[in-house]
Amino acid sequence: MSDEPHLLTEDRDGILIATLNRPEKLNAISRDMMDLLTEAVLRFRDTPELKVMLIRSTGRYFSSGADLRGGNQNVVSKTVSGVSSARAIRENHRLNLNNMQQLWDEMEHIEKPFVVAHHAMCVGGGLEMSLSCDFRLAAKSAGYAFPEGLFGVLPASSGVSRLTRICGPHWARWLIMANQPASADMAFTMGLVHQVYSDDTFEDEVMAFCRHLAKQNGEQMGAAKIAIEMCAEVGRDTARHVERMANSALMLNPDYIKGMEEYLKNVGGKGKKGR
Repeated sequence: MSDEPHLLTEDRDGILIATLNRPEKLNAISRDMMDLLTEAVLRFRDTPELKVMLIRSTGRYFSSGADLRGGNQNVVSKTVSGVSSARAIRENHRLNLNNMQQLWDEMEHIEKPFVVAHHAMCVGGGLEMSLSCDFRLAAKSAGYAFPEGLFGVLPASSGVSRLTRICGPHWARWLIMANQPASADMAFTMGLVHQVYSDDTFEDEVMAFCRHLAKQNGEQMGAAKIAIEMCAEVGRDTARHVERMANSALMLNPDYIKGMEEYLKNVGGKGKKGR
C-alpha cells in the first residue's frame, strides 16, 4: 500500500492544481482524499491570489468513484443490515458519504472557476464531483458511467439532479436508467464535457485553458457564475432582471471603468489617425 497522500496540490500561475493520487486503487475517493480535497477547496476559496482550481488525476482511471471498501460503506452497511429507515438513509446521503454532497455544493457556489480534466474513465462519485465543476475537459481516452444502477440504486450525491440539469432528461436516461457508458466524443455530444483533446496534447491544452481563465476579470467571473445558475432556474423575464442586476454592479467596478476609458481612448486615437 502506498504511503503517498491521496491528493497532491500545487500552485502554478494562479492555478491551484489538485491531483487525485491513488492510481493503485483507480483513484477511488477515500475519506483521506475527501479531507484533503476539502482543505484544498477552502484554501482556493479564501486565497485571492488563486484564480482557478484544476482537478486532475494519475493512473488508469480518473476516478472509479467512492471507495466502498475504505470508509464509504455507511449507506451499504445500514441498508443491508436492515437497521435503518428510508428517512435515515436519505439523511445519510445528505449529511455523510464523507461530506461529498456538501463539498460538491460548495464548489458549485464558490465564485471562482473549477476545471476538471478527465484523461481516463470517470465514474460514480468521480463523475458527481465533476458535474459540480464549471468546466469539464476530456482526453480522447476518457469515458463516463454511473455504475450505481448495477446495484439497483441511483447516484447518491446530486448525480441525477446535476446530470439532468446539464445534459437534460434524454441523456440522463441513457447514463442512469439504461446504465450505458459514454465515450469522450459522446459526452461532448450530450453536453457533458466542453471540449475533447487528443491524448498527446491533453495536458498542455488543459493548462493553456486554465491560464486563459486565470487572466479573466475575477469580478466578472464570479457574477457570471451566479447569474448563469440563476438564469437556468427562472423564467425569461426574471432572467433578464438577473443579468441587469449583475451588470449594474459590474459597471461600477473600477477595473471596468478604467478598461472602458482606455478602450475608448485607443479607439478614438485610431479614428483620428485614419482621417
